[in-house]
This record gives sequence, structure tokens and C-alpha cells, in this order.
Amino acid sequence: MKIFVDADSCPKPARDIILKAAKRTGGAVFAANRPIPGIGNSEMWICPPEDGSADNAIAERAGPGDIVVTRDIPLAARLVKTGAAVLDDRGRVYAAENLGERLSVRNFTVGLAENGMDFDRETNYGKRELKAFADSLDRLITRLSRAV
Repeated sequence: MKIFVDADSCPKPARDIILKAAKRTGGAVFAANRPIPGIGNSEMWICPPEDGSADNAIAERAGPGDIVVTRDIPLAARLVKTGAAVLDDRGRVYAAENLGERLSVRNFTVGLAENGMDFDRETNYGKRELKAFADSLDRLITRLSRAV
């Protein structure tokens, strides 16, 4: 079991939790279009600057028994189909049962933004969000460890 991280948008406190959790798993891989400081001995993939290159690198390698941390809902949809466990940095676990609605909301808000409409985005990332992430990650690691 490895933890793959779509690292471009992953907050540092969540990265720190992932690094601690990686000691219990087969390690962590951070994929981004730029170097991410402070990832210690974990693997860092610097991907080309093209849109989706980090997403594609993760999607090509992650599969059943792996965990992926991403805010990217279309990437989450791709990964759930492969059998990977996927969650965002706020602890929301993506699954086949909830991705349709999440993709629909995402596409709607992207459409609003493209048409110049302003909308509220989740900007706060505090103790509550970090705890929810840590708890969800721990549950996924425990569940996947038992499945082996």
C-alpha cells in the first residue's frame, strides 16, 4: 500500500500527516509540477508543466490497495474506477456512490466561474479540517491493512 498525493494543492499540515502515515504503509509519493519542500525521504515526482500531467502520473500507477489524496474530483473519479481509495485533504472519501453528485457540483461551479459568476469556495483549512483528514486517512489505512 502506497499513499499517492496530488501535491500541488495539498496543504502543508496535511502533507505532514501523510508523511507520518507513510511510515505505516509502503511509503508516500508526491506528484506535482514543481518541487514540494519538506517531504523528507518520500518520493517526489516532478511532472511536466502541462495540465493533468501529475494527475496522469498518479492514475497510471495507483490501484487497488493504494490511497490517493487529491482535491481533483475528475481525477478521483478515474481512480475510484481502478479500485484505489481516494480522499481529499479535508477527509471526504470519494466513492462510486458519491462521485456523480460531486462531479455535477464541480462542473456547475466551473461553469459559473467560466461565465464570470462569483461563488464561495472553501478557503479555511484549520484544526477541524485537519482532524477530519487525519481521521479519514487513519480509517482507510486500517481498513486496507486488514484487507491484505
